[in-house]
Amino acid sequence: MRDLFVFFPSVSSSSSSSSSSLTNNNTMLKMMFSTPVASSSSSSYNNKNKNNNNSRMNSKSSRSSINDWKKRNEKTLCREEVVFTSSRGGLRGGKRGGVVFVASASSSSASKSEDVKGITPSEEIRKAAVLAVSSCVTSTALPILETKKFKRYEGKVRDTYVNDDILVAVTTDRQSAFDRHLANIPFKGAVLNMTAFWWFEQTEKICPNAVLVKPPVHPNVSIMRKCEVFPIEFVVRGYLTGSTSTSLWTHYKNGGRNYCGNPLEDGMEKNVKLPKNIVTPTTKEKEHDRPISLEDIVKENWMNKEDLDYCVEKTLEIFNFSQRVAKERNLILVDTKYEFGKDPKTGKIYLIDEINTPDSSRYWIQNTYEERVLKNKQEPDMIDKEFLRLWFADRCDPYDTSKPLPEAPTDLKCELSAKYALLFEMITGEKFQIPELQSNTDANANVNEKIKEALEKM
Repeated sequence: MRDLFVFFPSVSSSSSSSSSSLTNNNTMLKMMFSTPVASSSSSSYNNKNKNNNNSRMNSKSSRSSINDWKKRNEKTLCREEVVFTSSRGGLRGGKRGGVVFVASASSSSASKSEDVKGITPSEEIRKAAVLAVSSCVTSTALPILETKKFKRYEGKVRDTYVNDDILVAVTTDRQSAFDRHLANIPFKGAVLNMTAFWWFEQTEKICPNAVLVKPPVHPNVSIMRKCEVFPIEFVVRGYLTGSTSTSLWTHYKNGGRNYCGNPLEDGMEKNVKLPKNIVTPTTKEKEHDRPISLEDIVKENWMNKEDLDYCVEKTLEIFNFSQRVAKERNLILVDTKYEFGKDPKTGKIYLIDEINTPDSSRYWIQNTYEERVLKNKQEPDMIDKEFLRLWFADRCDPYDTSKPLPEAPTDLKCELSAKYALLFEMITGEKFQIPELQSNTDANANVNEKIKEALEKM
């Protein structure tokens, strides 16, 4: 039996009781303020991966990176015991009737930190996330596309269906980091997809994008033009920050004064604004991305110079515009990544995949930045998934794929869900519409019908 959308509504009395208890006692996790790690959620369709042994992290270096990370953030890794009883009665995972489901831990140890001044997710979102934690979109099977000979590709976050002309991307609730699946986050897929769509609309005059159907046929679904994807991620940075062994700050702290061909001046401190925004590309490879200079991209035949120059130009234009928009919303867009592809028939280049989502981007709070970072040398206030990364890094070496990851506690999943929804509302100025809990059959039927209607109109 095929895996379907996972929608097991947790509406039992135990689930409701847990939600109420968490709300009344204010035990839901507060934000963790520490420097996040850039991540990629791109699909693997049509990519021509290149092997490069030098780009692959060994277990020793990854372990060292995690240990250094934990030392830098030890003050923020204080823990509080938070009891949460799942409606399914403990830590479980398995299949029910051939459908994948994930249940949550009966108790957990979670990180805790201070609130951002005047900026907190709504309790409505928190409560809804608690009920939806076992109803996440984890995997898809869409018969309507299979009958039309679409090929299915599963990426870190998206399930992508492709034919000769069209790409249908379903943004799931899967949460990835450290090149691994960490957890399933309620509503995450809808937040990412709708945030990306909003930004695509705002930036389409700067650079054409691959979106074909407006508005999205479903909160989790985008229908896009099929493109030949350039095997380069255009990472663009406005601040000297980062936590991993390959981050800009780690490179700079260790004495590096040139990153991907960008010279860096002496005397800068962590989290400060760079003199100008810089593009620091990475290769899209099978194991791990590799930072690369613009010169080497052409030299190693990843892209030709004409296409590369265009993508770099549009990367900076989009990022500069997006930073201005974010500032108007009390946000700092710190860094992000863009991807581009070429229409094989026309040769036209399009912005693809996603844009300025909380998965691909780093956001800080604008009105506390000067006081916290510049005056008090603290970490900036953030709205992102860093606290979830820190939870895993505090308990294991998440790069060590020989060992299974611990189960993320329910309160962390729900807190991240609420943070994502809050960021959507801050960016767009729109209220996040909480998806309706549906059965597996109803959810799949709904998505299939929406896609069918859209394809018939095209």
